[in-house]
Amino acid sequence: MDTNKLVEALVADIRKPGPSLAGLWWTAAVFATLLAGVVFFITLGPRPDIAEAAETPRFLFKFAVTMALATAAFGAARALSRPGSDWRHTMVYLIAAPAMLLAAVAVELVLVPPTLWGTRLVGTNSLVCLTFIPLIGAGPLVVFLAVLRHGAPTCPRLAGAVAGLLAGGIAATFYAAQCIDDSPLFVVTWYPIAIGLLAGLGALAGERILRW
Repeated sequence: MDTNKLVEALVADIRKPGPSLAGLWWTAAVFATLLAGVVFFITLGPRPDIAEAAETPRFLFKFAVTMALATAAFGAARALSRPGSDWRHTMVYLIAAPAMLLAAVAVELVLVPPTLWGTRLVGTNSLVCLTFIPLIGAGPLVVFLAVLRHGAPTCPRLAGAVAGLLAGGIAATFYAAQCIDDSPLFVVTWYPIAIGLLAGLGALAGERILRW
């Protein structure tokens, strides 16, 4: 075989490059959101008075918080999946959702009489919140862990935890459409616990399956 034929054979043997990691993340985000939506509508569905609730600031604010968390976690997870990337600066954006929520709690404490603080905090659906946010977010968490395995995270436990936050943010956004407890006192108490369960599960999974 002469040199030209050898080169041609080698070129023909080169496999086409796979999808980019950035493309996989965006595909995963869409798929995970659709998956969470399917689980949500099968198991819960939106609250009956959602049209009226959508005209109230407390109801809309829940979505601002959960979507801020999901957006920040998406950026952090993408950065953590790439070795050598400066992922630390992306972690700063994760503060946005808690800061927004704490500010809303401060306003709530001013506007609501102290005698109602406990009632607003406990709410009526805390068990539903703790059950269905992890349930809705379980599928998205698996999707995001799979994308992280396609990458090469140098901090597997942290990457898994952030994937859990991302899944939790998506799940909480859907659950907020059903939750009738709109007070920031309820949201600041029960939503973080439910999302934290997914983050903890993601951290444990990341420690086991994301090491390389």
